[in-house]
Amino acid sequence: MPFEPVQQEKLSQSVIRQIEGLILRGILRPGERLPSERELSERMSVSRPSLREALADLQGRGLLTSKAGAGVYVADVLGSAFAPALVTLFATHDEAVFDYISFRRDMEGLAAERAARLASDTDLKVIDAIYEKMELAHQKRNPADEAHLDADFHLSIIEASHNVIMLHMMRSMYELLREGVFYNRTVMFKQRMTRDTLLDQHRVINDALQNRDPVGARQAVETHLNFVEGALSDQQKADRNEAFAQKRLEHEVGR
Repeated sequence: MPFEPVQQEKLSQSVIRQIEGLILRGILRPGERLPSERELSERMSVSRPSLREALADLQGRGLLTSKAGAGVYVADVLGSAFAPALVTLFATHDEAVFDYISFRRDMEGLAAERAARLASDTDLKVIDAIYEKMELAHQKRNPADEAHLDADFHLSIIEASHNVIMLHMMRSMYELLREGVFYNRTVMFKQRMTRDTLLDQHRVINDALQNRDPVGARQAVETHLNFVEGALSDQQKADRNEAFAQKRLEHEVGR
Protein backbone atom coordinates (compact mmCIF):
# COMPACT_ATOMS: atom_id res chain seq x y z
CA MET A 1 0.00 0.00 0.00
CA PRO A 2 1.30 3.52 -0.84
CA PHE A 3 1.50 4.80 2.72
CA GLU A 4 4.52 6.02 4.65
CA PRO A 5 5.05 6.82 8.32
CA VAL A 6 4.12 10.40 9.24
CA GLN A 7 7.16 12.26 10.54
CA GLN A 8 6.90 15.16 12.93
CA GLU A 9 8.06 18.36 11.27
CA LYS A 10 10.84 20.36 12.89
CA LEU A 11 9.72 23.71 14.25
CA SER A 12 12.24 25.48 12.05
CA GLN A 13 10.60 23.93 8.97
CA SER A 14 7.21 25.24 10.10
CA VAL A 15 8.71 28.72 10.42
CA ILE A 16 10.29 28.41 6.97
CA ARG A 17 7.02 27.36 5.34
CA GLN A 18 5.10 30.21 6.99
CA ILE A 19 7.56 32.90 5.93
CA GLU A 20 7.84 31.43 2.44
CA GLY A 21 4.06 31.56 2.13
CA LEU A 22 3.94 35.20 3.21
CA ILE A 23 6.58 36.12 0.62
CA LEU A 24 4.92 34.05 -2.11
CA ARG A 25 1.53 35.66 -1.46
CA GLY A 26 3.08 39.12 -1.51
CA ILE A 27 2.17 39.88 2.10
CA LEU A 28 5.83 40.29 3.03
CA ARG A 29 7.27 42.59 0.38
CA PRO A 30 10.82 43.13 -0.92
CA GLY A 31 12.73 45.43 1.41
CA GLU A 32 10.31 44.95 4.30
CA ARG A 33 11.91 44.51 7.72
CA LEU A 34 10.92 41.50 9.80
CA PRO A 35 10.09 41.98 13.51
CA SER A 36 12.92 41.57 15.99
CA GLU A 37 14.06 38.06 16.87
CA ARG A 38 12.38 38.27 20.28
CA GLU A 39 9.08 39.54 18.88
CA LEU A 40 9.07 37.07 16.01
CA SER A 41 9.78 34.07 18.26
CA GLU A 42 6.93 35.14 20.55
CA ARG A 43 4.49 35.66 17.69
CA MET A 44 5.29 32.28 16.16
CA SER A 45 5.59 30.46 19.51
CA VAL A 46 8.98 28.96 18.71
CA SER A 47 12.32 29.04 20.48
CA ARG A 48 15.00 31.45 19.31
CA PRO A 49 17.33 28.60 18.19
CA SER A 50 14.55 27.21 15.95
CA LEU A 51 13.84 30.69 14.61
CA ARG A 52 17.53 31.36 13.91
CA GLU A 53 17.81 28.04 12.07
CA ALA A 54 14.85 28.97 9.88
CA LEU A 55 16.10 32.49 9.16
CA ALA A 56 19.55 31.16 8.28
CA ASP A 57 17.99 28.74 5.80
CA LEU A 58 15.91 31.49 4.17
CA GLN A 59 18.92 33.80 3.97
CA GLY A 60 21.00 31.02 2.45
CA ARG A 61 18.39 30.62 -0.29
CA GLY A 62 18.25 34.35 -0.99
CA LEU A 63 14.75 35.04 0.29
CA LEU A 64 15.90 37.07 3.29
CA THR A 65 18.90 39.28 3.87
CA SER A 66 20.42 40.71 7.04
CA LYS A 67 21.84 44.18 7.55
CA ALA A 68 24.37 44.68 10.32
CA GLY A 69 22.71 46.43 13.25
CA ALA A 70 19.46 46.90 11.31
CA GLY A 71 17.79 43.49 11.31
CA VAL A 72 16.50 40.98 8.78
CA TYR A 73 14.72 42.05 5.60
CA VAL A 74 12.88 40.42 2.74
CA ALA A 75 15.37 40.24 -0.11
CA ASP A 76 14.83 42.16 -3.33
CA VAL A 77 13.68 39.03 -5.11
CA LEU A 78 12.34 41.16 -7.97
CA GLY A 79 15.67 42.75 -8.76
CA SER A 80 16.63 40.22 -11.42
CA ALA A 81 13.35 40.32 -13.34
CA PHE A 82 14.92 42.41 -16.12
CA ALA A 83 18.58 42.81 -16.99
CA PRO A 84 19.94 46.38 -16.60
CA ALA A 85 20.61 46.57 -20.35
CA LEU A 86 16.96 45.73 -21.08
CA VAL A 87 15.74 48.32 -18.56
CA THR A 88 17.85 50.92 -20.39
CA LEU A 89 16.21 49.92 -23.68
CA PHE A 90 12.77 50.27 -22.10
CA ALA A 91 13.65 53.75 -20.88
CA THR A 92 15.00 55.01 -24.20
CA HIS A 93 12.47 53.68 -26.73
CA ASP A 94 8.93 55.07 -26.88
CA GLU A 95 7.52 51.87 -28.35
CA ALA A 96 8.28 50.09 -25.08
CA VAL A 97 5.99 52.54 -23.25
CA PHE A 98 2.97 51.65 -25.33
CA ASP A 99 3.77 47.93 -25.35
CA TYR A 100 3.97 48.18 -21.56
CA ILE A 101 0.52 49.78 -21.35
CA SER A 102 -0.88 47.17 -23.73
CA PHE A 103 0.57 44.41 -21.55
CA ARG A 104 -0.88 46.01 -18.42
CA ARG A 105 -4.29 46.35 -20.10
CA ASP A 106 -4.36 42.62 -20.84
CA MET A 107 -3.01 41.46 -17.48
CA GLU A 108 -4.86 43.92 -15.24
CA GLY A 109 -8.12 43.44 -17.11
CA LEU A 110 -7.82 39.72 -16.39
CA ALA A 111 -6.81 40.41 -12.78
CA ALA A 112 -9.83 42.68 -12.23
CA GLU A 113 -12.15 40.07 -13.69
CA ARG A 114 -10.65 37.39 -11.43
CA ALA A 115 -10.76 39.67 -8.39
CA ALA A 116 -14.45 40.42 -8.91
CA ARG A 117 -15.11 36.67 -8.86
CA LEU A 118 -12.52 35.31 -6.44
CA ALA A 119 -11.60 38.07 -4.01
CA SER A 120 -12.65 37.69 -0.40
CA ASP A 121 -14.63 40.42 1.33
CA THR A 122 -11.40 41.42 3.08
CA ASP A 123 -9.58 41.74 -0.27
CA LEU A 124 -12.28 44.12 -1.47
CA LYS A 125 -12.05 46.14 1.75
CA VAL A 126 -8.31 46.62 1.10
CA ILE A 127 -9.01 47.90 -2.42
CA ASP A 128 -11.74 50.22 -1.13
CA ALA A 129 -9.49 51.56 1.64
CA ILE A 130 -6.79 52.46 -0.89
CA TYR A 131 -9.37 54.16 -3.10
CA GLU A 132 -10.51 56.28 -0.15
CA LYS A 133 -6.88 57.34 0.38
CA MET A 134 -6.77 58.31 -3.30
CA GLU A 135 -9.77 60.57 -2.78
CA LEU A 136 -8.06 62.28 0.17
CA ALA A 137 -4.82 62.75 -1.76
CA HIS A 138 -6.85 64.20 -4.65
CA GLN A 139 -8.43 66.76 -2.33
CA LYS A 140 -4.99 67.75 -1.04
CA ARG A 141 -3.74 68.10 -4.62
CA ASN A 142 -0.59 66.11 -3.93
CA PRO A 143 0.52 64.60 -7.30
CA ALA A 144 3.30 62.49 -5.74
CA ASP A 145 0.90 60.87 -3.26
CA GLU A 146 -1.70 60.30 -5.96
CA ALA A 147 0.86 58.62 -8.22
CA HIS A 148 2.03 56.39 -5.36
CA LEU A 149 -1.52 55.40 -4.41
CA ASP A 150 -2.34 54.75 -8.07
CA ALA A 151 0.27 51.98 -8.07
CA ASP A 152 -0.96 50.64 -4.73
CA PHE A 153 -4.54 50.56 -6.00
CA HIS A 154 -3.71 48.56 -9.11
CA LEU A 155 -1.44 46.17 -7.23
CA SER A 156 -4.15 45.55 -4.63
CA ILE A 157 -6.42 44.36 -7.45
CA ILE A 158 -3.72 41.99 -8.69
CA GLU A 159 -3.23 40.71 -5.14
CA ALA A 160 -6.99 40.11 -4.88
CA SER A 161 -6.93 38.00 -8.05
CA HIS A 162 -4.98 35.36 -6.08
CA ASN A 163 -2.53 34.34 -8.80
CA VAL A 164 0.97 34.44 -7.31
CA ILE A 165 2.74 34.27 -10.69
CA MET A 166 0.84 37.30 -11.96
CA LEU A 167 1.40 39.07 -8.65
CA HIS A 168 5.19 38.87 -8.69
CA MET A 169 5.47 39.56 -12.42
CA MET A 170 3.28 42.67 -12.21
CA ARG A 171 4.93 43.88 -9.02
CA SER A 172 8.24 43.75 -10.86
CA MET A 173 6.73 45.78 -13.71
CA TYR A 174 5.36 48.33 -11.26
CA GLU A 175 8.77 48.78 -9.65
CA LEU A 176 10.09 49.91 -13.02
CA LEU A 177 7.11 52.26 -13.33
CA ARG A 178 7.77 53.72 -9.86
CA GLU A 179 11.36 54.37 -10.90
CA GLY A 180 10.18 56.32 -13.95
CA VAL A 181 11.53 53.81 -16.48
CA PHE A 182 8.45 53.92 -18.71
CA TYR A 183 7.02 57.37 -18.02
CA ASN A 184 6.63 59.94 -15.26
CA ARG A 185 3.22 59.36 -13.70
CA THR A 186 3.54 62.40 -11.44
CA VAL A 187 3.32 64.66 -14.51
CA MET A 188 -0.11 63.24 -15.31
CA PHE A 189 -1.37 63.89 -11.80
CA LYS A 190 -0.29 67.53 -11.99
CA GLN A 191 -2.93 68.31 -14.63
CA ARG A 192 -6.28 69.10 -13.04
CA MET A 193 -8.56 67.74 -15.76
CA THR A 194 -6.48 64.56 -16.08
CA ARG A 195 -6.42 64.12 -12.29
CA ASP A 196 -10.20 64.41 -12.10
CA THR A 197 -10.67 61.92 -14.93
CA LEU A 198 -8.25 59.42 -13.41
CA LEU A 199 -9.98 59.55 -10.03
CA ASP A 200 -13.35 59.02 -11.66
CA GLN A 201 -12.00 56.04 -13.58
CA HIS A 202 -10.60 54.51 -10.41
CA ARG A 203 -13.98 55.02 -8.76
CA VAL A 204 -15.68 53.10 -11.59
CA ILE A 205 -13.15 50.27 -11.25
CA ASN A 206 -13.67 50.13 -7.48
CA ASP A 207 -17.46 50.20 -7.80
CA ALA A 208 -17.42 47.28 -10.25
CA LEU A 209 -15.19 45.26 -7.93
CA GLN A 210 -17.27 46.02 -4.84
CA ASN A 211 -20.36 44.96 -6.78
CA ARG A 212 -18.56 41.76 -7.89
CA ASP A 213 -19.11 42.57 -11.56
CA PRO A 214 -16.34 40.72 -13.49
CA VAL A 215 -17.25 42.09 -16.93
CA GLY A 216 -17.67 45.63 -15.63
CA ALA A 217 -14.38 45.48 -13.71
CA ARG A 218 -12.43 44.33 -16.73
CA GLN A 219 -14.02 46.95 -18.98
CA ALA A 220 -13.34 49.69 -16.44
CA VAL A 221 -9.65 48.77 -16.24
CA GLU A 222 -9.36 48.64 -20.03
CA THR A 223 -11.09 52.02 -20.39
CA HIS A 224 -8.74 53.49 -17.78
CA LEU A 225 -5.58 52.23 -19.49
CA ASN A 226 -6.86 53.31 -22.90
CA PHE A 227 -7.15 56.80 -21.44
CA VAL A 228 -3.63 56.61 -19.97
CA GLU A 229 -2.30 55.53 -23.37
CA GLY A 230 -4.04 58.44 -25.10
CA ALA A 231 -2.86 60.93 -22.48
CA LEU A 232 0.74 59.79 -22.88
CA SER A 233 0.51 60.01 -26.65
CA ASP A 234 -0.87 63.56 -26.37
CA GLN A 235 1.89 64.49 -23.92
CA GLN A 236 4.58 63.20 -26.26
CA LYS A 237 3.12 65.23 -29.13
CA ALA A 238 2.93 68.31 -26.91
CA ASP A 239 6.57 67.85 -25.85
CA ARG A 240 7.69 67.55 -29.48
CA ASN A 241 5.67 70.62 -30.48
CA GLU A 242 7.16 72.59 -27.58
CA ALA A 243 10.68 71.62 -28.66
CA PHE A 244 10.03 72.99 -32.14
CA ALA A 245 8.40 76.12 -30.69
CA GLN A 246 11.55 76.74 -28.64
CA LYS A 247 13.67 76.43 -31.77
CA ARG A 248 11.42 78.90 -33.63
CA LEU A 249 11.67 81.34 -30.71
CA GLU A 250 15.45 81.07 -30.59
CA HIS A 251 15.62 81.58 -34.35
CA GLU A 252 13.28 84.60 -34.25
CA VAL A 253 15.15 86.26 -31.40
CA GLY A 254 18.44 85.71 -33.15
CA ARG A 255 17.36 87.28 -36.47
